[in-house]
Amino acid sequence: MAADGVGRYQAGETALIVKVPEAEPVVGSWRERFDASARAGVPAHVSVLYPFLSQDQVDDRVLGVMSELFCSHSAFDVRFRRCGRFPGVLYLAPEPDGQLRALTLAVADRWPEAPPYGGRFAEVVPHLTVAHDQEPGVLDAVEADLAGRPPVTTRVSSVQLLVFDGTAWREQADFALRAPRISAPSTCAEPRDRKP
Repeated sequence: MAADGVGRYQAGETALIVKVPEAEPVVGSWRERFDASARAGVPAHVSVLYPFLSQDQVDDRVLGVMSELFCSHSAFDVRFRRCGRFPGVLYLAPEPDGQLRALTLAVADRWPEAPPYGGRFAEVVPHLTVAHDQEPGVLDAVEADLAGRPPVTTRVSSVQLLVFDGTAWREQADFALRAPRISAPSTCAEPRDRKP
């Protein structure tokens, strides 16, 4: 998710993301300078679905359905070793990205009234935004810096629901993905509610 300022977000908007804390030491300073979502409280992440339902639509039933939906997907590892670009945007590309796409498609199929990015793009490309709404020269400089860094690897084991409160994005719930089976089937816990 990205915007050119906090003013672009509306109070009560929600987003589903996968946090990538391992990326913060690599991209944190660049995101603070060149990605408005970082200044609005969003950590390094890959969007699963933005915008999602409005906050007043996310009741206990919706939270329960989301918990079941995400629990039906196994946890997985992704690696970020290369950059990619959209017009005016530099991002880290997750590899492989198939399971991230599957999460997005599962949510969009369940809530067709909330298509990814409001339906503006024909294809959803999972990505971790580093810089947004910048000139090519800025993106070149950031990409050159990132090219000299070691790859970032993370374990995706949950999806977070964020809500914009009018000032900043806050985590409202955390939904566990299913742990890979070793010997016994695993169960997913109820969403961890982050409301104050």
